[in-house]
Amino acid sequence: MTKIAIVQEPPVFLNRERTIAKAAQKVEEAAARGAQLIVFNEAFVPGYPAWIWRLKPSGDWGLSEALHAKLVANAVDLTSDQLQPLCDAAAKAGATVTCGINERDSEVSGTTLYNTLITIGPDGALLNRHRKLMPTNPERMVWGFGDASGLRAVKTPIGRVGGLICWENFMPLARYALYGQGLEVLVAPTNDSGDGWIGSLQHIAREGRCWVLGAGNVLRVSDLPADFPDKERLYPDAEEWMNGGDSVVIAPGGEIVAGPMRKEVGLLEADIDLDRIVKSRRPFDVAGHYSRPDIFTLEVNNRPQRSVVFKAAQ
Repeated sequence: MTKIAIVQEPPVFLNRERTIAKAAQKVEEAAARGAQLIVFNEAFVPGYPAWIWRLKPSGDWGLSEALHAKLVANAVDLTSDQLQPLCDAAAKAGATVTCGINERDSEVSGTTLYNTLITIGPDGALLNRHRKLMPTNPERMVWGFGDASGLRAVKTPIGRVGGLICWENFMPLARYALYGQGLEVLVAPTNDSGDGWIGSLQHIAREGRCWVLGAGNVLRVSDLPADFPDKERLYPDAEEWMNGGDSVVIAPGGEIVAGPMRKEVGLLEADIDLDRIVKSRRPFDVAGHYSRPDIFTLEVNNRPQRSVVFKAAQ
């Protein structure tokens, strides 16, 4: 049995350093309770840009620019040491950690953001970086399109762990790309919630015969900073839950074993047993005896995406 913990907590919104410090603290807290895999939600550092669902594309242009600039300034550059406190916390705890971040491109323009899920090993090393393949609806005005270089099920002490972010989980081929790598634990950080979303995660657990850890964003208007621009107009109800979380743990076959944690903050804990995967795949193994490779093939372009760099003529 392996103990896991999903951290359903709001970030220190639009503050990278304080949010990373909070994440490190929660890793320490979860590890002290025995967690070997600790999961944070979508875009936890420095927060999901929830304003995109309320601002008007034209009328709120200036406000969109101001908020986006704050997000860029507090996004994570993975070539820097900004995440070191979280990596150190994982190493001290001897735990595997997955965390959603707003990642700032440092290779070309320096200003494009990606919705990224990182996996940190129990030695504190970065095991994987997965950039969300397709930002959803207005998210495309915030994040660039990811590639499949991080579409991986990585080997960890608690099994093969892979992740799909929010509505990526609706993409059958993305799911199969992970199934085909022996996926045992699917991490699904999301800004979605509700019974429909939970039902989708249950289907994935039935389809992939894997453990599914749904990590839901939780945020209240009271969690927004006092200097959040135009806060009273956009969020007039100070008691509003902008997202209620709904973190959940689902066993192979679709049984909910913990959660959903709705309109609460804290740790959602569960013990998971990888032996249930083997038993569940006896009648149906989507990437094994049920796959029919003589009929179906899937080709994944996992080369890292590179922007075009123009060079001056000699």
